[in-house]
Amino acid sequence: MNTQDFGYKKLYIDGQLVDSVSGEKAAVICPATGESIAQVALAGKADAEKALIAAQKGFKFWSKLSLAERTAWMTKLRTAIFEREAELRSAMVHEMGKTYAGSAEDIEAITNALEWYPAAMKNRREEQIPDYEHTHTHKMVEQAAGVAVAYLAWNFPLLNVGFKIGPALAAGCSLIIKPSEMSPLSSYILGEILHSIDFPAGVVNILAGPSAEVATTMTTSTIPAVLTMIGSTATGKKIIADSTTSIKKLGMELGGNAPFIVFEDADFDTALNLAIGLKFGNSGQICVAANRIFVHKNIYDKFLAAYIDRASKIKLGFSIDPNETVDMGPVVDRRARNRMFDLVADAVSKGAKLEYGGNIPAGLPENGNWMEPTVVSGITTDCRLFREETFGPVAGIMSFESDDEVLEMANDTEYGLASYIFTNNHKRIQRFTEDLDFGEIQINGVKYAIYLPHGGIKNSGIGHDCSHLALDDYLVKKRVSTAL
Repeated sequence: MNTQDFGYKKLYIDGQLVDSVSGEKAAVICPATGESIAQVALAGKADAEKALIAAQKGFKFWSKLSLAERTAWMTKLRTAIFEREAELRSAMVHEMGKTYAGSAEDIEAITNALEWYPAAMKNRREEQIPDYEHTHTHKMVEQAAGVAVAYLAWNFPLLNVGFKIGPALAAGCSLIIKPSEMSPLSSYILGEILHSIDFPAGVVNILAGPSAEVATTMTTSTIPAVLTMIGSTATGKKIIADSTTSIKKLGMELGGNAPFIVFEDADFDTALNLAIGLKFGNSGQICVAANRIFVHKNIYDKFLAAYIDRASKIKLGFSIDPNETVDMGPVVDRRARNRMFDLVADAVSKGAKLEYGGNIPAGLPENGNWMEPTVVSGITTDCRLFREETFGPVAGIMSFESDDEVLEMANDTEYGLASYIFTNNHKRIQRFTEDLDFGEIQINGVKYAIYLPHGGIKNSGIGHDCSHLALDDYLVKKRVSTAL
């Protein structure tokens, strides 16, 4: 289980690969082994200020290009990403610990976004407004909002970039990307790709660094017109509070606490397969993971036994060999793993039962952040596993008796991102569609795609990633009225 050395990576600001002003560097640590796999330039306040000025200049150029010209540059970037796909996938496996198969999703997301959004932008139409007195004509026109700043989570390093860079560039905005310090490597390689194709200076800028310096500098600046992020609800609240130096557009995909509800009339195998995939995929580090699994009492014992059996067969590992089957990697760092142990201990102390896992697996690097797939049954509403977003490979399962009971429990959370229900009762489907307080309700299956809206309500966010709705975050509307 050897790691790769990716060398030293620089910031990408104003079309150039540069060291940080302070010269500070940081190691990127592989969560599978605990080894350093790269050094990256670590940005500070001065670098953030440089990026803001560069993006301001880049916006003036980029926003004046035709959509056809912007599309040509985005297509060139897409092609260049494919040319370095193997390197990017290896970088994500090393920096985040995801499986090699899982890294394909990130490549697909960013390249799809670079292709889909120019077409979506082309399909937008001016809105005509009738004039009831017949004295004027009126229309609504759109234009790029300005400089956008994107704060990104570590769990899907390039998928998260794709969700922002696609609509921002298509709309005509310039963009500053701040990847997480835990997984900046693939984003920095993207900066090298942008530099290699002579992408217009200042239009995209990439830098990672301490939020207290970098994010606060950019959020409190009056230069950005758009602040967009993928991350925790706590971080979202901090950005909102800091942003009030000027009026900015906000787009935020925040935390989730998804209910996964299985009724006795559900397709058992479909529900079981998705309950496993949505919990242990990406080591459970997904905002739309099946966080609280509710199973009807009449099939609870059967479902739990099958779920434990499936969890016990998950293969852990770390490899960039496409021919080696690995189902799950490590969690991102030691703090995350310790939190998983705490969540399990809290649940057991409140009467839940540890059914499987809960330990550090044998035969894997001791300095890695490995944890067995873990199943806890009988969780209750006072358990942290019920209240908090788990964001790790711990499944909390509980039974229910009635529709009213499970609906109340499902909605008993501050979050409102994804939800899943499995039933063939059409009347029940209609009721739960109306009464589940979540931005996404998926029935008897799961689908995510660049053209499908992805967004939450309550404390799970503002606006949408993916789909035509994401463009709204990067555009402003103007009314044009002409007297007849």
